[in-house]
Amino acid sequence: MTSGYDIANAFLLVYAGLFPIVNPIGGAPIFLGLTRHCTDAERNALALRVTINSFFLLLGSLLVGSYVLEFFGITLPIVRVAGGLVVAATGWSLLQARDEFADDRTAHKPKIPTDAFYPLTMPITVGPGSIAVAITLGSQRPRVPFTQLAFLGAAAIAGVVAMAATIYVCYRFAEGTVGALGQQGTNVVVRLSAFILFCIGIEIIWSGYSALAHVAG
Repeated sequence: MTSGYDIANAFLLVYAGLFPIVNPIGGAPIFLGLTRHCTDAERNALALRVTINSFFLLLGSLLVGSYVLEFFGITLPIVRVAGGLVVAATGWSLLQARDEFADDRTAHKPKIPTDAFYPLTMPITVGPGSIAVAITLGSQRPRVPFTQLAFLGAAAIAGVVAMAATIYVCYRFAEGTVGALGQQGTNVVVRLSAFILFCIGIEIIWSGYSALAHVAG
């Protein structure tokens, strides 16, 4: 019989496993930088849509991700390399972007993102690292009776729900949190976050390459 400890452990395993790699706190400045010229209503709507997209992306990776990769013959290292390239490219693009939101007098306003999936949901919020972690967690299903597996699965899904709620809170209040730094402070945080995002992309690429080299060796 499934105990409360097992259910709590399944919940915490998913939430604690996803939180460091999803890192919604660190993603909030990037989200704010990309939606700087949105109205509050537009930004809040985008935050909600990103949250919903992230939930289904993580849930899908958790439940069927390993089967999808197996069907197409794709390995996790390949996902890391390809996804890392996208993450690094996004970070580099943000680093090279003109500091337009610091000066409202510029003639050309940055394009307000209307697609909440790319790049706000993927790869900024749920990148290849997050997908790889979710797939790994989903592939480690214990061999227990179906009734117990159902309880553990519900707890794991609850962990994804909690992760999505954390994303929404961080993005929903990004303006108030980061905006307290002022324009210059916000610029610094966004640039620093973009550089960290670029470094994360390189790290993901290296991780995938190392795994491939190990298999080839």
